[in-house]
Amino acid sequence: MRQKVKMNEAQAILKALELSQQNGETVFLATLVKAQGSTYRRPGARMLMTSKGRMVGTISGGCLENDVFERTQQVMHSGKPIVVKYDTSSQEDIIWGLGLGCNGMVQVLIERVELDNELSPFAFLSQCLQYKQQVVVATVFYVEGKVRVEVGDRCVLRGRNKIANIEDLHLSQAILTDARSAQCDRQSCTKTYKLSTGRAEVFIEVIQPPTSLVIFGAGHDAVPVAHFAKALGWDVTVVDSRANTATHQRFPFVDNIILTRPETAQQQLCVNERTVAVVMTHNYLHDLELLKMLLESAVSYIGVLGSKQRSEKLLQDLHARSIGYTQAQLQRLYAPVGIDIGADTPQEIAIAIVAEIQAVLANRQGGLLRDRASSIHPRYDDRITIVSERHYVSI
Repeated sequence: MRQKVKMNEAQAILKALELSQQNGETVFLATLVKAQGSTYRRPGARMLMTSKGRMVGTISGGCLENDVFERTQQVMHSGKPIVVKYDTSSQEDIIWGLGLGCNGMVQVLIERVELDNELSPFAFLSQCLQYKQQVVVATVFYVEGKVRVEVGDRCVLRGRNKIANIEDLHLSQAILTDARSAQCDRQSCTKTYKLSTGRAEVFIEVIQPPTSLVIFGAGHDAVPVAHFAKALGWDVTVVDSRANTATHQRFPFVDNIILTRPETAQQQLCVNERTVAVVMTHNYLHDLELLKMLLESAVSYIGVLGSKQRSEKLLQDLHARSIGYTQAQLQRLYAPVGIDIGADTPQEIAIAIVAEIQAVLANRQGGLLRDRASSIHPRYDDRITIVSERHYVSI
């Protein structure tokens, strides 16, 4: 279950948090930590709320937000985080409750944001964006019995670095082990830990940095691709050799513009497995050079604009140079680029391109949801771990 934190939402929350700090407002954060059945948002969805009534982000389709905001008063008075459960699985909820009719259950953690706390959501979201590095956050959202842990306690991993405020050392070690497994698998999950003194439930969330998109070509059709990608919170770089075309006036919203020719592009780019690339220079020789470079790189997705025949000719010409590629390398190539939505205009083509990239990143095929046999969202792993003073066992 990869990349579930929507970076455009996280970026908007961080901007709102900075503004609220400047205005001297008290800030609260609601995080969806557990979901069962059919729900509009999944665990990891967040909403920022201020003491002046401003709300940024969503945790539902608009049905829970006002009620969650009202609960911030309880957090304000107690000074402690709370978890609120919303159960919409019964018919009575439609008539007497919130009227969701979603046939699901969600649990929402509501906490006051402390900017000077290195375990606060502000800290780990900022780190993920600033360092462009994966962060794993394990948050306690339910405690039963006399376990030495409180709702809202956390363990945060960034690379090899770890910080935590979980007092029970055996529980902390068990959570850390599961968090490192999630870090390797890049999969979020919920865990229940049973101890001799009680039990605790923990949401282990894998937060990925923004997708890095490199667009080769600054033509008129590249503009909507960059626009839609930025709307998703992606980090966008435009590469072109034409100084009069690759300008900040035409691409005011992108993160980087690099003026270079295809043969020198590799020296000016830093790409890895989290990078996706779209080649749309409308110049065959440029595309040929760029395709060679990208197939030999670590980028996870390579889209090439043009017909199927043109794409096949590109590979044939590379083969004629005695340049061969493995099946694994060619599986990263999407040419012609885009999903089949009957796109014709630059805007429609851009939607098809960005939608295909999103589908590939989510390991989906990009088909119609009505034809999907399984649930829309994959279910989070929810296992029980028995923690003792000597060892712990997952079952």
